[in-house]
Parts: sequence; C-alpha cells; structure tokens
Amino acid sequence: MLTERQLDLFDEPYFGVVTTLRADGSPQSTVVWVERDGGAISFNTAYGRTKPANIEHDSRVAILVTAPDFYHWVAVAGRAELTTDGAEEQIDRLSRKYDGKPWPYVEGQRRVRVRVVPEHVTAYGV
Repeated sequence: MLTERQLDLFDEPYFGVVTTLRADGSPQSTVVWVERDGGAISFNTAYGRTKPANIEHDSRVAILVTAPDFYHWVAVAGRAELTTDGAEEQIDRLSRKYDGKPWPYVEGQRRVRVRVVPEHVTAYGV
C-alpha cells in the first residue's frame, strides 16, 4: 500500500518513468505523466504505441516518480490494467496538470488509461 504522503508525490507535476516488459522479456522505459487513482497509480498512452502492446503481453510494470530534489521518490511495481473508459478525460486532465493547457484532439488516436495496482512499493524521503 502507498501511504498518503507517498501518494501526494503523484499529485505534483513530477514526471514518472514507466518500465514495461517487451515480448522477449527485456525492459522498455519511457517518461510519462502520472496521477493517483485511488490507492493505485495511473498514466495515459495510446494504442499503437509500445506500452499497451507490452502490457497486453505481460501486465507487470514499474513506475518511478522523483521530486525535483531527487531525495524524495517513490517506486511502484505491480500489475497494469488497460481501459479506454475515461481515457480522453484523463489525458486532458494530465495535460492541464503538466502543460497548463487542454490536450489537443488527435484524429484517429485511441487513448488508453493504464492503472497500476501496487504490489511492491519502495520509497525514499516520503
């Protein structure tokens, strides 16, 4: 379980690094916008990208978020769930959080919300 103090880190516009597993088992990491989703962590991506394909093959993921001073961080490992429900609203909310403006609609793009249920949490400073 994430503590409230650890979850607070996900409320800030701090970037996350998400690691998924390729079909050959090798890790693939990317920078993402993150937010809390109850006691879980969530980010957004689009079908056709590597992350959803990796998660469909193996739902194990890890997310690391650090504060700007790097002495406050949280790493979450768990299983990811994919859904298109609320994905458009989420990417707009995240865009406003990180960029301060609405998300531009992209014709033909199918957004997906990724929810990571924590199985293991490591933290420093929080």
